[in-house]
Amino acid sequence: MPGVRGFVVAGFVGRMPMSMLGIGVVLLVSALTGSYATAGAVSAAVSVAFAVGAPLTGRLVDKYGQARILIPFALLHGAALSGLILCAHHQAPQWTLFATGVVAGGSAISLGSMVRARWTNLLGGSSRLHTAFSFESVADEVIFVSGPTVVTALATLVSPYAGLALSIALSVTGTVAFALQRGTEPPVRATGTASGTPITIPGIALLSCVFLAMGAVFGSVDLITVAFAEEHGAKAAAGLLLGAFSGGSLVSGLWFGARRWRISLRRRFTRGLGVFAAGLSPILLIGDTRVMAVALFFAGLAISPTIITGYALVERLVPTHLLTEGMAWISTSVGFGVAIGAWAGGRLTDTFGSSNAYAFSLTCALAAVLIGVGGNTWLRTPEAGHASA
Repeated sequence: MPGVRGFVVAGFVGRMPMSMLGIGVVLLVSALTGSYATAGAVSAAVSVAFAVGAPLTGRLVDKYGQARILIPFALLHGAALSGLILCAHHQAPQWTLFATGVVAGGSAISLGSMVRARWTNLLGGSSRLHTAFSFESVADEVIFVSGPTVVTALATLVSPYAGLALSIALSVTGTVAFALQRGTEPPVRATGTASGTPITIPGIALLSCVFLAMGAVFGSVDLITVAFAEEHGAKAAAGLLLGAFSGGSLVSGLWFGARRWRISLRRRFTRGLGVFAAGLSPILLIGDTRVMAVALFFAGLAISPTIITGYALVERLVPTHLLTEGMAWISTSVGFGVAIGAWAGGRLTDTFGSSNAYAFSLTCALAAVLIGVGGNTWLRTPEAGHASA
């Protein structure tokens, strides 16, 4: 479609750092302090700030448009992350790492929500929207396959600061290029004075809780896997292990997006959660990095189908004028979850070792299943029983 290629490419480049920022902070801080607990705490601070800022940014975008909001936020994010690197380089007091990290996280853009809002503006009401969302989920997984590998290689083989430096360059250039493409930008819709907020919709509140638990899985697996690789004498392989986790999601996303589904969205969603929890179970029993790579690949198979379906549910549950904020709540929930997971994963790894710490990841996955299945009636939509192409 006209204009699609430009925003897809720019959106891909601009959100590459979403898979690089957390692990880049962990690698930088752990290299300086020797503590995964401290590294997890700083990474958690970044994630919490992002989680708080994402729906506020989404609301501003819904009110003023993407271009007016994204460019200043992208520049602020780049400046704050540069400050974090400089504070680390000059061994500034530890609180400065948290301060710059909070600003960097709070100004980070949930660019995936912005991209999906453009697709919804172009294809809303069409069966092709399922394919578009599936494509974006696959693009996300390409990012999560390649990002950790690249940032780990840069941080371990070049400099602890190199991964975050690349993150700045990609985030600023990609986001600015995306914002400058005005032809596909969703229009700002006047809504009056009391437009409400999507989080008050029961289905969105439920999805937010589910993705909070899933985010805790992602945050804990990221940190624990770095420690697992180091414990087994292969720290540089951490990026490859995390890439395998995302690789399973990439493969399933291609398969999921190419199928024509006859079961409802909410049934697809709850089934995906069940497969996700089941797939994580074996990683508690593995003590070899090569076997762990295979196990993480299979554990990741349910990620894309669950996220694709989650965004499709948001698109049907949220009024059009609140769509960007509604999708941002998913990012917020994942961000809070990642913060909890990174903090808890660091503490548990330092205390009990990486293999035992994976039990926390499995517990969070089981919590996501219980929440999703227990409240699935809130996910009913007018078209939930129809097929999607």
